[in-house]
Amino acid sequence: MTVSTRRSDDGQVLVIQVQGRFDFSTHQAFRDAYEHSDAPVKEYVVDLTHTTYLDSSALGMLLLLRDHAGGDVASVVIENCNADVRRILSISNFEQLFSIR
Repeated sequence: MTVSTRRSDDGQVLVIQVQGRFDFSTHQAFRDAYEHSDAPVKEYVVDLTHTTYLDSSALGMLLLLRDHAGGDVASVVIENCNADVRRILSISNFEQLFSIR
């Protein structure tokens, strides 16, 4: 499990990439990724390109990120999900809360 971050060239977008299993063992690293950002962020992108597994604690972490970003007015995008991860997000009705691409 690895969590890494990068900013867009203009600094407005924070991309959080999760590699491997996205579960409770990722909790602190995921939270640190968005809570300790130096400058304001307009959009958060959670890149799951290399995520192999997602469980209910990961869903909770995504909700905490959404709350941190501003709740209903937040701009949080989840992208590059494999079929299994996408299915979990769909079953959980996360399309209602996040932009999933």
